[in-house]
Amino acid sequence: MKGLDYTALVIVIIGAINWGLIGLFKFDLVAFLFGNLSWLSRIIYALVGICGLYLCTFFGRIENERQC
Repeated sequence: MKGLDYTALVIVIIGAINWGLIGLFKFDLVAFLFGNLSWLSRIIYALVGICGLYLCTFFGRIENERQC
């Protein structure tokens, strides 16, 4: 489970860096590397979103660890 957690965390961090580049410099790294809304870039965006939703489960797991 920890491997999945770390993988999801890395993907979300990469996505956050991409959003920072968009906000600060109007530069979309994913679109630059894989094409503007190509099927591959859409998969990457979807993967970042799914990992972000998965990481929402951290809140419940942190609370469970505190109680132990």
